[in-house]
Amino acid sequence: MAICPACAQDNPEIARFCLACGTKLQGETQPHEERRVVTVIFVDLVGFTSRAEKLDPEDVRAILSLYYERVRADIESFGGVVEKFIGDAVMGLFGAPTSFGDDPERAVRAGLAVLDSVAELNAEHADLDLETRIAVNTGEALVSLMPEQGQAMVAGDVVNTASRLQSQAPVNGILVGSETYTCTREVITYAPVDAIQAKGKAEPVSAWQALAAAYLPREAEPSGAPLVARDRELRILQDAWQRVVADASLHLVTVFAPPGIGKSRLGFEFMRRVADGGGRTVKGRSLPYRDSGAYGAFAGQIKQLVGIFENDSADVAFAKLRAEVERLLGTAQSEAVTDHLAVILGFEGTTDVADRESLFFSVRCFVEAVAAERPLLLVFEDLHWADGALLDLTELLAARMRNVAVFLLALARPELLDSRPGWGSGLPSYLALTLEPLTTTDACALAAHLLGSLADADRDRHAALLARTAEGNPLFLEQLAATLTEQTFVQQSSLPTTIRGIVTARLDALPADERALLVDAAVVGRVFWRGALTQSWDDATLTRLLGKLDSRDLVHREMVSMIEGEQQFAFKHGLIRDVAYELLPRRRRLERHAEVAEFLEAASLTGTEAVAATARHWRDGGRPERAVDYFLTAAELTGRGWAKDSAAMFYGEALSCLPEDDERRPMVRAKQLVHGVAAMHVMDMRRGS
Repeated sequence: MAICPACAQDNPEIARFCLACGTKLQGETQPHEERRVVTVIFVDLVGFTSRAEKLDPEDVRAILSLYYERVRADIESFGGVVEKFIGDAVMGLFGAPTSFGDDPERAVRAGLAVLDSVAELNAEHADLDLETRIAVNTGEALVSLMPEQGQAMVAGDVVNTASRLQSQAPVNGILVGSETYTCTREVITYAPVDAIQAKGKAEPVSAWQALAAAYLPREAEPSGAPLVARDRELRILQDAWQRVVADASLHLVTVFAPPGIGKSRLGFEFMRRVADGGGRTVKGRSLPYRDSGAYGAFAGQIKQLVGIFENDSADVAFAKLRAEVERLLGTAQSEAVTDHLAVILGFEGTTDVADRESLFFSVRCFVEAVAAERPLLLVFEDLHWADGALLDLTELLAARMRNVAVFLLALARPELLDSRPGWGSGLPSYLALTLEPLTTTDACALAAHLLGSLADADRDRHAALLARTAEGNPLFLEQLAATLTEQTFVQQSSLPTTIRGIVTARLDALPADERALLVDAAVVGRVFWRGALTQSWDDATLTRLLGKLDSRDLVHREMVSMIEGEQQFAFKHGLIRDVAYELLPRRRRLERHAEVAEFLEAASLTGTEAVAATARHWRDGGRPERAVDYFLTAAELTGRGWAKDSAAMFYGEALSCLPEDDERRPMVRAKQLVHGVAAMHVMDMRRGS
């Protein structure tokens, strides 16, 4: 059977295209591989090998089974996978086969959870005295998404470095590598440690010890950057709030935007203004990992409203809940409402609720009583991750509460409409807002602020570059600015891991066939043509998938095409194209570049850009000998138009494709020098004028 690399569907051997999704099938079934930024966690028991020598094999197995079960549960609860067990060591992986955008943070939180779990095991079993060393490291790796029997899922230096860090970690402590630290230092508390002298490493490995989570998941304070170009949205929210207060009416507003555009920051600013005006503000969030319960976000809001802390015992928490409900509602109603809210909070020992209508009615009574004292703003952050039960509860509150000053603010990604297409429809006083990326002017202004430590000339130049790269995404701007000012990366072309993780998570959320097509198209470039994809996809599938990607605002069809008779498309965001391209392993990149070069060559394109694109695809497709003439043609075309610096660049690229013994090298080198000198004269003349 032939296995589809896109959707894993089994197909008969004679099939050339997948019967399920239309992807072209290779002649041989190969493990599906991708290059990914992953985070590796190593957990190892300290001194257990020597102890095991003195134990019966069955006792060893019993101890290890308890340990494996807890460690696996902690890793998987944060969205990771256990890659392998090695003796008494466990290797876990975050960011593959699915990325969630915050994988380094998840891995460190999983490590902290493992420390707690091992301590609990020791407390539960008097004969246990387990100790661990843990390491977390982030970096690029080659990942086999469908590994064969006995084959490792991930390969790369990131794994070796994690292993070296683990061997040097303190007992019952966690060491993290530099990239993990950079990605998580805002949400994890660290202590600096001396660089590690690691076996096989030419230079010492920088490391930090993770001490504790600085915030609850995704609860970090907003950055110090100013809120830019959101006056209109804030004004709409404030106008709606004023109507809520003046009319004692309920409003439900949903703010939609992809990650990084500023939903959370807008919500924070609005909460601050409401609080300054005397309103009561409470925020709850839906988590993408661990078991937060069906009503997780609302449960968090209840705890804040009644004064329950996370470290309160069950008895103390229940007593606080009962006292506050009785104060708000009186003794007649308080018992049933308290019991029902205890179910929402997930307290053990609570009785089952007879029906959902009764449960939701108790919630309504509680919220109305809270709002009767003072206008109430309930913020539901990351509602796209919410359980269906919470979505039902939110819509029911919006539909049935009357004569009460309550504002329900939902912050969500557009994916919420995939799981709940009719969200908010038919509700009175419902409003949806969509946050758009910043304009170029606003993005430049924000970038200039973020680069405040640079000299004026450098700041303006780099701000314009960052604005073009981030394409209006404030979070991306912040990450790129931090990379630039801190020089985290040696190569300026490298994307920060945080950005790669966010974009990869968005790609991983796509259906397999849509994602596979997007990755194939990325090889063509920011602009691509339908014909460049036909070697791997049949016509009907292309029509369907390109339409899907367009509707998801990932690509769009352009009105005019550079190639007559060809449909031309473009990626909506250059970073989506860049990250999709980086997923391809080297061998597949070579194949795709050669296919694209053949397509462009067959199209008989003219003009400098088209000729240069053909040259680069042949070069990147492992055929430099076919790229030389195209580079030389591009150099001649640009040279005639007195773009001498570009001509010198193209001659240089031609030189890089010529063998050392090629007789054309002296001629090409001479032309490169001539055009380089001419380019300097042109610059001198510009300065003189």
